[in-house]
Amino acid sequence: MKIRDTYILRSVAGENLVVAVGANVNFNSVMTLNETGKFLWEKLTADTTKEALIDALLSEYDVDKETAERDVSAFIEKLKINNILE
Repeated sequence: MKIRDTYILRSVAGENLVVAVGANVNFNSVMTLNETGKFLWEKLTADTTKEALIDALLSEYDVDKETAERDVSAFIEKLKINNILE
């Protein structure tokens, strides 16, 4: 899975904002990401798997596996609902 080319992450006034780009994009709201969301987003700029995201989260943050799995699943679901993943 990977972030669609029609979405980019920008830092504006200290906030991590997902921005839709291109002429045929239908994105009526702004998505703000915390630092963990930004970390996962950056991993998703290249094709990756859910398992790789969980492993990356475990390596980067002091979090248990169950929490990492739950957080990655919730993040992926949010991206899917907004049609941000390829």
